[in-house]
Amino acid sequence: MLVIIGFVIVSASVVGGYLLEHGNLSLLLQPVELLIIGGAALGAFVVAAPIRIMKATVSATSRMFTNKPYGKAEYVEALMLLNGIFYKIRQQGLVAIESDIDSPEESSLFNQYPVILKNHHALTFITDTLRTVMTTTIAPHELEALLDSELECHHEEALLPSQTLSFIADSLPGLGIVAAVLGIVLTMGKINEPPAVLGQSVGAALVGTFLGILLSYGYVGPMARNMAQIATEDMQYLSVIKVALLSFVGNGAAPKVALEFGRRVIPSDVKPSFMEVEESLRQKK
Repeated sequence: MLVIIGFVIVSASVVGGYLLEHGNLSLLLQPVELLIIGGAALGAFVVAAPIRIMKATVSATSRMFTNKPYGKAEYVEALMLLNGIFYKIRQQGLVAIESDIDSPEESSLFNQYPVILKNHHALTFITDTLRTVMTTTIAPHELEALLDSELECHHEEALLPSQTLSFIADSLPGLGIVAAVLGIVLTMGKINEPPAVLGQSVGAALVGTFLGILLSYGYVGPMARNMAQIATEDMQYLSVIKVALLSFVGNGAAPKVALEFGRRVIPSDVKPSFMEVEESLRQKK
């Protein structure tokens, strides 16, 4: 929703300021200029991005309009799920959670936390880590290195759509100049026309530069930044899970201590207090 509001503010500010100076709005409506700039940008995107990155970029663009940032409730739910897992392991052993991690969608434990079930990356991260601990004798430092490598790889992959869109944003001002130059070339062919006709033709050509810069800095560039921020938030969420898991299964900390390790690395603006986590634990009991 905020993305749409931002686009409206950009459009209203630019068009509104132009109209306040008694500008002729029809002069900005240059579909051919948009065709040149947009078509060239699309072609550059096809050249620069493999199919998988194209699909990821389309998916990330769609998510940008529907994304709900991780709030305090989402982090508390993650901690409560981990607490349930830790206590079950502590009381019944690692084997007790085998069915839970093999089929989390059918697990009574995981089904208490629907947000996690819908988060494919978080769910896979938890279950794969627990499977590794169950089926190997991996040392704590090796487990930490493994999880760090996975998170780093995931983050780099998640940033690819924003990096691709940033490339397109960087190219738009140049493509706008291309459209403007073509407009000037056409104007030179009308050199014998009256000044009014030439002025209109030059104005239409300059709209190309205007559109390229506006699309780059007003729309596509901010979209790329938004995608990067979403990827960072995903990384922060998974990092909290990683820290809590490492504390419990890697270092043998008590469940509550492991949760506190995880709580301490939650971003400060959405971090639940110690007492809020305690209250959630009491409610679960």
